[in-house]
Amino acid sequence: MAIELVRRAERSTLLSLTSPLIALALALVVGGVIFGLIGVNPGKGLYTYFVQPLTAAWSIKDLIVKMTPLLLIGVGLAICYLANTWNIGAEGQFALGGIFSASIPVYFPHSGGPPVIIAMLLLGIVGGMAWAAIPALLKVRFGTNEILSSLMLVYVAQLLLDWVARSPWRDPQGHNFPNSRPFSPDQLLPNVFGLRLNFYIAIVVAIAAWFMLKNMLTGFQIRVLGQAPRAGAFAGFSQKRMIVIAFLISGALAGLAGASDVMGPLGQLKISISPGYGFTAIIVAFLGRLNPLGIIAASFVLALSLIGGQQVQIQFHVSSQFANVFQGILMLLVLATDTLIFYRVRIVRRAPAAAAVAVAGGAHGAQ
Repeated sequence: MAIELVRRAERSTLLSLTSPLIALALALVVGGVIFGLIGVNPGKGLYTYFVQPLTAAWSIKDLIVKMTPLLLIGVGLAICYLANTWNIGAEGQFALGGIFSASIPVYFPHSGGPPVIIAMLLLGIVGGMAWAAIPALLKVRFGTNEILSSLMLVYVAQLLLDWVARSPWRDPQGHNFPNSRPFSPDQLLPNVFGLRLNFYIAIVVAIAAWFMLKNMLTGFQIRVLGQAPRAGAFAGFSQKRMIVIAFLISGALAGLAGASDVMGPLGQLKISISPGYGFTAIIVAFLGRLNPLGIIAASFVLALSLIGGQQVQIQFHVSSQFANVFQGILMLLVLATDTLIFYRVRIVRRAPAAAAVAVAGGAHGAQ
């Protein structure tokens, strides 16, 4: 008996829509089992993880803070992946966005106001785009694998951030802590109805990306070149040009997320400005079905897992990596359910005679 995956003639629309929910439900079941194995009541553990963060005003605000960069980065990655271009380096592009944005408060500490805030956001976008352009140009010019090049650049960006925060930009009055000087209030993103402006920017970006993919020529080119590159080539669409465009858009949004974080909840440049947003956003993009509107909901779920992981760590004294375990399980289940969209499982039972002939043939060949 053997198990085979047989490609479906047509995709199930219902399965395509419900597969993220199925993956999330299965992840909850697996999470409950893990809680039981470590001696925590599964019901209490899951409540602490997913419900308790929604019951306090401070945790909801913290949830929005973590959701915003995941949303921005996830939308950018979705555009890349729809174009069949694999940007794994959003974490580094996030860091470069933060560095570029922080240059104004570091060198011009007494500046402020709306023009400065806009300039800082634009510098963050430029920083992310510049870092994303490196693997894009290596890909189109030399055929370099963009997965490896974008991933390796993450570590370069993190080391650059560490050096900048520890050495040339260290706050001289910061008691030797490796941080830049705190930004002035006029250099921070303002609050609008109790939330930072970057949250509203992220929602607008997601809606604009959805509209672009659905109704504009660039979005049509992205989808065609991602699903049928040969058809796109016959239509006159340039694969190399789209690789560069997709990487630049993705890098711009990751850089914007980095700028928004140093201009918002952090208020300065630190040696570590991200708890892994660039990698977590990969799960966000796929959980949202590479649809910018779906990514809004997916970013909320993953941000909830980050807050819930902290709550579980505090209350039950579990490892700080528990949230990463849940995210990994969720990603695995998302990929598994996606596989079932394109393939169906078939159990093949071999006849005894056929199996004997196959074994005999294998033995004869070995002789």
